[in-house]
Amino acid sequence: MALKQISSNKCFGGLQKVFEHDSVELNCKMKFAIYLPPKAETGKCPALYWLSGLTCTEQNFISKSGYHQAASEHGLVVIAPDTSPRGCNIKGEDESWDFGTGAGFYVDATEDPWKTNYRMYSYVTEELPKLINANFPVDPQRMSIFGHSMGGHGALICALKNPGKYKSVSAFAPICNPVLCPWGKKAFSGYLGTDQNKWKAYDATHLVKSYPGSQLDILIDQGKDDQFLSDGQLLPDNFIAACTEKKVPVVFRLQEGYDHSYYFIATFITDHIRHHAKYLNA
Repeated sequence: MALKQISSNKCFGGLQKVFEHDSVELNCKMKFAIYLPPKAETGKCPALYWLSGLTCTEQNFISKSGYHQAASEHGLVVIAPDTSPRGCNIKGEDESWDFGTGAGFYVDATEDPWKTNYRMYSYVTEELPKLINANFPVDPQRMSIFGHSMGGHGALICALKNPGKYKSVSAFAPICNPVLCPWGKKAFSGYLGTDQNKWKAYDATHLVKSYPGSQLDILIDQGKDDQFLSDGQLLPDNFIAACTEKKVPVVFRLQEGYDHSYYFIATFITDHIRHHAKYLNA
């Protein structure tokens, strides 16, 4: 599969690159960002996938989070895909910020007209890792995932739906129980239809209830002054309760005074990189 390099910038001794490729799952051209730490010059490194939130592209994380120094020090290749297919000319894809373009919700759509392109779950868990493993110096056996908001939801469901695939998972302000929040209801009814049982297959709180207990250490940071927390979009308490009941280890940190922004992410990103490095470099 041909990769076209869009950009390359030296950063903390490594290279932050962006590539474009033709996606089979999404039936469109897709961009992804990849950071190759200095260690990647001499050997295979673990791969850490970042999933961004609503309205984001592959650019937000690489330009705002300040993750490069920690990734460089720990020798992690970090991959950040886009958040949805682009330019599919589907009627209504650009009408709202929380559905369609920039809002793929990391599900495989089953409804027309979305099901041909909106297959972000398969893209993130299957197509993209295969592409990365084939073209970059990564160890396919050492892979972890994290994300923010809609991407935090994505990271949690990818890990919970694939026991053993990811060594670790973490999230910033994830949408923990989408079947019960306005964002989730809107996205899931559009992509998955009206049968709410289908929705549960992409809901972290429901997935953890049937998780078979392969070792997974979950880290979640949540800003206490996050407007979307008070608006009932994120619902972390439901997820924590489900984890506690199933004895799935989760560290949940409510961070005083922080909001939903990349200022919050930048503050705690090094902790998250360290969390993943502990498992990826074990």
